[in-house]
Amino acid sequence: MCLIMTMIAAAVFGSLFLIQKKKGGDAKALFLAAAMFLAAALMWCVDGIFCVLESEPFFDISVEDTILGAIILVSGTAVFAAYSLLRKFKVVK
Repeated sequence: MCLIMTMIAAAVFGSLFLIQKKKGGDAKALFLAAAMFLAAALMWCVDGIFCVLESEPFFDISVEDTILGAIILVSGTAVFAAYSLLRKFKVVK
C-alpha cells in the first residue's frame, strides 16, 4: 500500500511542479517533494520485484504497510513545508 500511496503523491507533486513551472513561479520545493516521493516509489518497486521473485505478492495490502505509507506521506509533506518556509524567509537559496 505504501507503493501506491507514494506513487500518487509523486504524481500529485509532479503535476503541481509542472503547473507552477509553466506559470513561471518558484517550484524548487515542489520538485524536491516530487523527487523524494518518486525515489521512495522506485525503492518500493524494486522491493516488490524481489517479493515476486520469492513467490510473494507484489503489493502488500496490510495495515502495517498502510501505516508505513502514511508515515512516509506525512514526513515528505513536512519536508516540503519546511523547505518552502525556509525558501520564503530566504534562509535557503
